Amino acid sequence: MSEQCKTCPSNGGCNIDPADCGVEIEKSLLGALNSIRNVIVVMSGKGGVGKSSVTALIASSLAKEGYAVGILDADITGPSQPKAFGIQKPQITASEYGMTPPLTKLGIKLISINFFLPNEDDPVIWRGPLLAGAVNQFWGEVDWRDLDYLVVDLPPGTGDVPLTVIQSLPVNGIVIVSSPQDLAFMVVKKTINMAKKLNVPILGLIENMSYAICPHCGERLEIFGTSQGAKVANDSGLDFLGSLPWDTSLNIMVDEGKVEEYKSKEMNAIIDQILKKLP
Repeated sequence: MSEQCKTCPSNGGCNIDPADCGVEIEKSLLGALNSIRNVIVVMSGKGGVGKSSVTALIASSLAKEGYAVGILDADITGPSQPKAFGIQKPQITASEYGMTPPLTKLGIKLISINFFLPNEDDPVIWRGPLLAGAVNQFWGEVDWRDLDYLVVDLPPGTGDVPLTVIQSLPVNGIVIVSSPQDLAFMVVKKTINMAKKLNVPILGLIENMSYAICPHCGERLEIFGTSQGAKVANDSGLDFLGSLPWDTSLNIMVDEGKVEEYKSKEMNAIIDQILKKLP
């Protein structure tokens, strides 16, 4: 086994003879064969705000509109997209375009480090350069082919992986996700400032878990505090894309791998705004 094969995400699931792989020669060509028209990055400064759920909903909503969509799960140490879409231990093969990602029920192409682990709960204990290298491989060595939108689910914070994605990928726009708590907004402002310093356009801010609707009386409950999304967006010079409720049915669908079946008029309105900002 070559040194390249040892660090390749497809190690163990690739059907190409290492002698014929030519990783060093071909890897720059693989990415060039893909045609991805828009790259949307979903970021949050803080974990636990539902960034991965929002990523899955954005991708699913775009697919329902008839667009060709892919998801790059760049949260290498905490991947959750395979669980949300109900994909377990797929057979990863290879083509002349690269690793062939499995498809969700709506036809979304999905790549995640969890597809290459013996068990889905095995930890990925890597330092920053290895994490960033895996993301670069997922970008350049996966058979994305023709996509209208590639949605990238980033880990929280402003570390190696977010920096790698923003600097290495042709990002068309960033969606910032937060929740109503003051602490979440304090940290998410760091993400906003990072994007501005790197001169990457921000499509807007989504406030997740903004409220809940009582199933008995219909009362709107601000269980995580008063909504501040519109104010924070305005103060930061961003567009406020909208609020999403805390919804037990979404939680259940994500746990059951059925996130694509979730319907949300709030997300539909958010997607309309995103589509107006991107070609």
